[in-house]
Amino acid sequence: MSTKEKVIDWIRALPDDCTLEDVQYHLHVREKVGQGMEALEQGQVVSHEEAKRRMAEWLALHGQPQR
Repeated sequence: MSTKEKVIDWIRALPDDCTLEDVQYHLHVREKVGQGMEALEQGQVVSHEEAKRRMAEWLALHGQPQR
């Protein structure tokens, strides 16, 4: 299925009274989820613990209190 066909199917699944903003939001979310799934399949992810460590490091460098 082509990208265009996928987008048409996604739009058809939205309610008839959706706004252009709704369409844009849903397309954006689907794109980002797709990118995340690709990153996961390619092993380009970090553990939750590593993400917390990186965030704490970033906050410390930028003078933010840690929680």
